[in-house]
Amino acid sequence: MHTPTASQSPAASRPTTPRRKFGGRFARLPALAGSGFLPLGLFARLPLAMLTLGTLTLATSVTGSYAVGGAAAGAVGIGSAAGAPVLGWLADRFSQRPVLLISAALNAAAVLAVISTAYLIPGVHDVSAAGGVISAAFLAGLSCPQVGPLARVRWMALTEGSRRPGDSTDLDVALSYESTADELTFVLGPALVGVLASLVAPWLPLALAAALTLTLVPAFAVHPTHAAVPLRQKDTRRKGNGSQTRHRGPGHMRNSSRLAGFAPVALPVLAMVCMGTFFGSAQAALSAFAAGFATSEAAGLLYAVMGISSAAAAISVAYWPAGFPVAARWVAGAAAMTGLSALLFLPTGGWGMVLVLLALGLPVGPVMVTVFAIGGMVAPAGRLATVMTALASGIVAGTALGSSVGGQLAQDAGHGAAFLVTVAAAAALFALGAVAAAVVPSRERAAQAS
Repeated sequence: MHTPTASQSPAASRPTTPRRKFGGRFARLPALAGSGFLPLGLFARLPLAMLTLGTLTLATSVTGSYAVGGAAAGAVGIGSAAGAPVLGWLADRFSQRPVLLISAALNAAAVLAVISTAYLIPGVHDVSAAGGVISAAFLAGLSCPQVGPLARVRWMALTEGSRRPGDSTDLDVALSYESTADELTFVLGPALVGVLASLVAPWLPLALAAALTLTLVPAFAVHPTHAAVPLRQKDTRRKGNGSQTRHRGPGHMRNSSRLAGFAPVALPVLAMVCMGTFFGSAQAALSAFAAGFATSEAAGLLYAVMGISSAAAAISVAYWPAGFPVAARWVAGAAAMTGLSALLFLPTGGWGMVLVLLALGLPVGPVMVTVFAIGGMVAPAGRLATVMTALASGIVAGTALGSSVGGQLAQDAGHGAAFLVTVAAAAALFALGAVAAAVVPSRERAAQAS
């Protein structure tokens, strides 16, 4: 299939012929978006995956202080969690292209500022004296282009015309690919940081991240798929005649209506906070576990095992039957996460933990695919980018929470205590899924009726 040109949006160029019976379901994706969109969307999100660990590595190496490195890395996470929904709202309001172009330039400048300010304070061990690098790290996180969430917004727009009531096959395939791309980059990114920092220089990973941001993110921004996403229309209902204004009622009623529209969004956002807590606490616990038989650095390899099985399972969602409702997927996947998390307490060695993590990763990918799908389903009209970036922020915030609580428990009582947070996060995810099972089907029926 040809790649859409700038004058021909992907929405207009979608093939209307029946789906191919050969080539697999993923062959539909290049047909919908153009063959270049998949690798572009994959590698354009790589800088985000390198940013936190790259900042931690650079700040720790230059200053010799784990406290300064941890504070700088934490500032990246806080900035990203705060900035992502703002960038999503701006993309809904002004379209993705200008927001991505501006954020790419600002982010590259902020990352270069992290490098320069880090080398201005060599040997500083006091966090209070490292305000420059910490501030620059916060700005780097705040301005980081949200390629992954905005790519999902594009897929939802591209598959809109091919969906029939009750059939979300194309969207499931696209979201499966996106979750797999997230997992791959968050395995590849830290590995790339480790190799470049150890073999060349600690500043090189961040310099490469800035270069990738300046080249790949603008290419993603101007890709023709951006034209498929409709802009949010301004609310013009106030400009009607007097009877319309009177029937709308006072301002507080309009605000209540807006809050009611966002209320269902709270479920998937909270779910992503739980998912992030699951990740963060698992990382902290695995660091303590690995230190008992090797070194704490081996935790990254153990955690990557779960990422690999999660990515493989996320791909499989594209082949799940259409009769398996999204809410039921959430409940079943979260139940499996809760049950398999209990295996983390088994007295196993390194290889035993590898097997447990391989099994534990299997329900993680499908749950993430499902929660993103539900987030798109319940998003208020014209607020899709805001919701997608809020979901991504939920993961970041939850990871910070899980790392903090799990790390403290691991320090005080060992890795088993930290794994309690992992199990609790999975159980909370299951509870939220049970609530979603009561809310989402009614939203699906309303969407099909409209």
